[in-house]
Amino acid sequence: MVLLVPSASYRASAFLDAARALELEVIVGCDEAPVMTGTRASLQVRLDDPRAAAEAIVALDALRPLDAVVAVDDQGTLTAARAAERLGFRTNHPDAVAAARDKLRMRTLLSRAEVSQPAFAVIPPSADALELTRLAELVGLPCVVKPTSLSGSQGVIRADDLAEVLVTVERVRSIATSAGAQPGQPLLMEKFVPGPEVAVEGMLTNGELTVLAVFDKPDPLDGPFFEETLYVTPSRLAASDLGAVTAATQAATRALNLTEGPIHAELRLRDGRAFVIEVAARSIGGLCSRTLEFGTGMSLEYLILAQALGRPIGPLQLRQGAAGVLMLPIRSGGILIEVTGREEALKVPGIAGIELTIAPGRTLVPLPEGNRYLGFVFARGDSPELVEAALRAAHEKLRVRVRHERPLKRPAAGH
Repeated sequence: MVLLVPSASYRASAFLDAARALELEVIVGCDEAPVMTGTRASLQVRLDDPRAAAEAIVALDALRPLDAVVAVDDQGTLTAARAAERLGFRTNHPDAVAAARDKLRMRTLLSRAEVSQPAFAVIPPSADALELTRLAELVGLPCVVKPTSLSGSQGVIRADDLAEVLVTVERVRSIATSAGAQPGQPLLMEKFVPGPEVAVEGMLTNGELTVLAVFDKPDPLDGPFFEETLYVTPSRLAASDLGAVTAATQAATRALNLTEGPIHAELRLRDGRAFVIEVAARSIGGLCSRTLEFGTGMSLEYLILAQALGRPIGPLQLRQGAAGVLMLPIRSGGILIEVTGREEALKVPGIAGIELTIAPGRTLVPLPEGNRYLGFVFARGDSPELVEAALRAAHEKLRVRVRHERPLKRPAAGH
C-alpha cells in the first residue's frame, strides 16, 4: 500500500499503527526526499501536483505491485483518487474528490441537487465596493466570507454589516494568498446560519453512507472566527435532528458523486433542518480520530485501510460510553515558551490523554491566519455530559506562556 502523508500531517502514526495491525507493507508517499527506515520505504511525490504524483505511483506499481493507495489528509486525496483509478482500484472519481476540495464547486453541485445549504454568492477577484454591497444584499447579513480552497477554518470570517464586508474580503484575500492560493482565485460569501453545529464521520460503500459517529460541538461557533474546540460523541441531538443530519449528509455525498471511503461533514441545525456547511473526502482531521474505537478495538484508520483493500470489517459499532476531544485553541500569537499544568489536567477524572503538537520555541499563529492547534486533550466517560465536563476542567488546568514579539521601532526622522 502507498500511504500519502503530507510532511505537516498529525495522522501518520495512527495510520502506520493500523497498517501494522493489518500486516501491510507500506510505502510512504510524502513531499520530502525518499528515505529507507527499517523495512519501510518512502517515495517523494508532489502532493501539490496530483497528476504528476499519480504518475509516480503508477510507475512504482510497475516495479512493486500495489493493492491500494490511501491519503491520510486533504492534500493527498486527489493524488490517491487519480492513482487508484489508473490502477483499477475501487475509489472515488477524481472529479468528485476535486469538487469536495473546492468549496465553490461543492456549493454549485449541492445547489443543483437542491441539497439544503446556506445561500451563497461568488466574490470575483475584481469585485469593488458596489459589487460587494450587491452580493451582501443578495446573500443576506450576517454573512461568512471564506477562501474556496483552505481548510481548518483558516481564512473564514463573519461580517455583520456592509462596512465589515469590505474589510473582511480584503483580509480573507490576503490570508488565502499567503497560504498559497492563486491571487485570482474567487472567494465565497455565504449566509451565516445560526444554530448548533455537528460533525459527521462516515464511510461510503458503493455510494451508500454508514454513519460512524456524530459529534456535538458544545461551544457556540458564532464568529467572527470559527475556531473549533470541543467535539463530543454520541450526539445529544433529538432522533429527528439526527435523522435530518444523516439524510442531508447522504444527499450531499450523492450530489458530489462521492462513492467510496471515509467522509467528514460539517452541518448546522436550524428549525429542524440540517444545512450542509462542508463535506470532505477524508476522515476527521488532527488527532480527533483517537476518540473513535469500533468493535473489538479497531481504530478509524484500521477501518479505512481495510476498506481500501476490500477486506471485510464486520459491524461498525462504536465502543460503549462517550468520548470527546478538546482541540486546544491558540488565543494569541507569539513564540511558545511552555504549556504548564499538564500533570494536573491528566488527574481530572475521565481524561484519557493530552498531546501537545507545537513545540516550545515555535511561532503560534491564531485563526483566521493560522491553521493549527496547540494540541489535543482526550476524554472518555459514561455520558457526553461527563466527557464535556472533564474536558472543560482539564482545559482550566493548562496554562500557556507566550512571548509576544514586539514590532521593530522605526528610526526617528532625519536618522
